[in-house]
Amino acid sequence: MDIRNNWTLGEIKEVYDTPLLELIYKAGTLHRKFNNTAEVQVCTLLSIKTGGCSEDCAYCPQAARYDTGVGVQALMKKDEVLEYAQKAKNAGSTRFCMGAAWREVRDNRDFDRVLDMVKGVNEMGMEVCCTLGMLTETQAQKLADAGLYAYNHNLDTSKEHYKEIISTRTFEDRIETLDNVRKAGVSVCCGGIIGLGETHEDRIKMLHTLATMETHPESVPINALVPIKGTPLASNEKVDIWDMVRMIATARVLMPATMVRLSAGRSDMSGAEQALCFMAGANSIFAGDKLLTTPNPSFDEDNTMFQLLGLQPRKAFKEEKAYLSEMVEV
Repeated sequence: MDIRNNWTLGEIKEVYDTPLLELIYKAGTLHRKFNNTAEVQVCTLLSIKTGGCSEDCAYCPQAARYDTGVGVQALMKKDEVLEYAQKAKNAGSTRFCMGAAWREVRDNRDFDRVLDMVKGVNEMGMEVCCTLGMLTETQAQKLADAGLYAYNHNLDTSKEHYKEIISTRTFEDRIETLDNVRKAGVSVCCGGIIGLGETHEDRIKMLHTLATMETHPESVPINALVPIKGTPLASNEKVDIWDMVRMIATARVLMPATMVRLSAGRSDMSGAEQALCFMAGANSIFAGDKLLTTPNPSFDEDNTMFQLLGLQPRKAFKEEKAYLSEMVEV
């Protein structure tokens, strides 16, 4: 099977509706063909500027309009960020992602400080990722010039369901930022969240948007909603593990060479449930005790799980090193 970018909604529905054990087998087979299944990319996410966001994302505790108990914190200092990045690297992380609760990047001193942080983390030999909200093409290029490896900007859900979750920006705004990231030559990290009150059709449509991009996102995070008191989705039911496995397996079939990340919601999963996700094609996780402001398994817990399952952290910049090696051989 070759990598395809011309999937139809009907074809994706057929994959998604495959009996679960058969789907896991199919996804696992493709995973073995395109990836080293013993390797898992370990990423750490740090909130470098917390709370006070002007957006109204219905799931987010950092939105200023919701009373969630998350206080507003100013942009962290570079030395604090680099100290945290070094701890993450020592614990086995190879990608360090910095998140700021901004609607969009503004050309000001705070952005200049973030560019300096990007340079610092890049110099540590880690893949550096940012999630800062909407970006212009010029801003994306500045981040690339500073050494940014990847930019996260999730679709969250389908285009049709999007307006039920967020009204302060559009689905098209998301796509425009992703296009700007691509133009700057930065790796794209883009996925979504399940448990937002969407239908199975919405999930299929979101995967269709990702799988029919001219170039598949290099990383696709699959998040399960973590309901937060004070947000409009606080009373939503917990996502069933089988729904997570089905989403991960379908993403793996559609985008066989992409890093599929088991993201938010992992703290509620047992080791056996996480193992199922790895069998279904997940090969990336967030490590550390927090994902921005929500709980996450500790480094020690993950190390124990990796040893039990025979997994190892994927090395940083693996694609670039493989490419350079091929060039030398030629």
